[in-house]
Amino acid sequence: MKRFSVICLAVFLVVAGTAAFAAEFTLKLGHIADPQNPYAQGAVKFTELVKEKTGGAVEIQVFPSSQLGNQRDLIEGLTFGTVDMTLTSTAVLGNFLTEAAVFDLPFIFRDIPHAYKALDSVGMEICKPLEKRGIKVLAMFENGVRHMTNNRNPIRKPEDVKGLKIRVMEQPIYIEMMKILGASPTPMAFGELFTAMQQGVVDGQENPAAHIYTSRFFEVQKYISLTAHTYSAEPLLVAMGVWSKLPEAHQKSIQEAAFEARDWQRDLCRGLENEYWTKIRESGKSEINDDVDKAAFMEATKPVWAMFEEKLGKQNIEAIVNVK
Repeated sequence: MKRFSVICLAVFLVVAGTAAFAAEFTLKLGHIADPQNPYAQGAVKFTELVKEKTGGAVEIQVFPSSQLGNQRDLIEGLTFGTVDMTLTSTAVLGNFLTEAAVFDLPFIFRDIPHAYKALDSVGMEICKPLEKRGIKVLAMFENGVRHMTNNRNPIRKPEDVKGLKIRVMEQPIYIEMMKILGASPTPMAFGELFTAMQQGVVDGQENPAAHIYTSRFFEVQKYISLTAHTYSAEPLLVAMGVWSKLPEAHQKSIQEAAFEARDWQRDLCRGLENEYWTKIRESGKSEINDDVDKAAFMEATKPVWAMFEEKLGKQNIEAIVNVK
């Protein structure tokens, strides 16, 4: 009887201890990237910082590789209550707040430091209206500078894009940009892209180095051309329905964690880019071409700015360009 009582006490203490350390709030964060992608690693860093800063009261579970759906599904999930948090592109976010896509205009940023300064100031301000639609932007993570890949020919000048069937995000700016360059834009979910290129459904695509390497696109693409036509941010979003239920102290901790993880992730992304190109070259599976006439591409894509100026807001474009 005494032995039985001791066992019961031990079980009680284990259960009680487990309950004591159980998170007060458990949130789901979904994104489309491979776990090795820099912003996927940034998501994990964010969860670690949140756990640390909230003393374990808030646990964030990460679901990578489109496990919870594509980017549109994930953003819609924030408003439907099926997803608590997500990392997604400004391009797809632009389907929910038109002005958010202003950052995807071709060649709008002078360089990476300009992109960071503009996103952390003008970008956060532009995205505030999303809160009335049930979505809060916590920070702007990095996806990266986007480049074109294809299986037909190297791209050195705008004319080389003509006739190519290129997968693009479901965003009017990318669709119109490819049309202006003479390509056939094909909107498609990211999760379908590798197979589509492998089977020849599309000739190519455009994405940052991180996606090209970690999603193994270089294995099914002969030519990678460093066109650097756009820069892609990756906003960290939280459902307002979830945010409003969190105690103010937890909100403060999560916001701090978001900013810290953003800076950590950007440094990681910058550090890994050259490493990705080196590994792709060493694989011998894809040819990397840096002989791109960027000035010609800037000139050829100028009409995109005029086409979307009214929708995106001339004042927003000017505010970004004028960031020093």
